[in-house]
Amino acid sequence: MEGGMDDHGGEDELEEIDEGAYEQAQAKKSMRSKNYTILEDQILTKAWSAVSLDACTAGLAHVDALHAALGDLLDLPEAQDALSGAGGSVDRLLDSFLRLVDAHGCFQEAVVALKQDVADALAAVRRRDGARLASAVRAQRGAGQELARLAATARESAVRPSRLSILGGTQGSAAEVEVTGLLMESAAATASASAALFGAVAAMSGSVEAESCSCKGTAALVCLVKKNKKKSSAPGCGEEGMAVAAVAERLEELEECIEELEAGSEKVFRSLVQTRVALLNIHTLHIF
Repeated sequence: MEGGMDDHGGEDELEEIDEGAYEQAQAKKSMRSKNYTILEDQILTKAWSAVSLDACTAGLAHVDALHAALGDLLDLPEAQDALSGAGGSVDRLLDSFLRLVDAHGCFQEAVVALKQDVADALAAVRRRDGARLASAVRAQRGAGQELARLAATARESAVRPSRLSILGGTQGSAAEVEVTGLLMESAAATASASAALFGAVAAMSGSVEAESCSCKGTAALVCLVKKNKKKSSAPGCGEEGMAVAAVAERLEELEECIEELEAGSEKVFRSLVQTRVALLNIHTLHIF
C-alpha cells in the first residue's frame, strides 16, 4: 500500500513537472511569435519610404502596427521578467521613446498649423487675394522649416543599436538581450520612419502649383491673380483663370490628404505613449 501511494505521489509530481515544462514551452513559443511579428513590422517600417501624402499615411500605419506588436510583447510575463534586471537598458529605452513622443507631439502641432495654412491659401486663391496668398505661403514655409528640423532630429535617433549600447557595457541574459534589442531596434525603426515622414511632409508643405504641388511658382501665382483681377471681370475665364482653378483643386486635394495624415498621426502618438507607459510600469514595478 505504501509503495502504491509512493508510486501515485511520484506520478503526480511528474505530471506537475510535465505541466510546468509545457507551460514554459508555450510561454517561450508565445514570446517568439510576438518577436517574429515585431521583426516583420520592423522590416516594413524600415523599408517604407515617403513619396507622397498617401504614402505618408501608409507609413504611419506601419509604425502604429509595430507599436501594437510591442504592446503585446510587453504584456507577456516572460518579457517583463527579462526587463526586470535591465535597469540601465530600460532607462535608455524610456529616453528613446520619450524623444519619439515629443517629436510626434510637435509633428501633430505642425500638421495642424499646416492644415490652417493650406485652408488660408485655398481661400486666398478662390478670392483672388494676392496679399493673403503670399501671407499663407510664408506661413507654410515656416511650417516646412519646423518639419525639416524635426526630421533632422529624428534622423539622429535612427541609429541602429549595438549589443554594447543595449546592455550599457554589462552582461545580460539571452532573454534580456533579445527583448531589449527588439525594443531598441523598434525605436530606431520608428525614428527612421519618422524622419522620412517629417521630411516628406516638409517637402510638400508649400504645395501651391497645379502640377508639381510645390511652392516654386508662388510669386508668379500672386502676380497672375492680381493680373487676372485687372484683365477679367469674370473670375476663372481664360488660361490664367484655368491655372488658378487648377491650383485651387490641388490645394483641396492637399487639404484632404492632410486631414487623413492628422488622424494617422494621432494614432501613432497614442501608440508611442502607450509603449512608453508600459515600459515605465515594468520599470517602476521592479524598482519598488
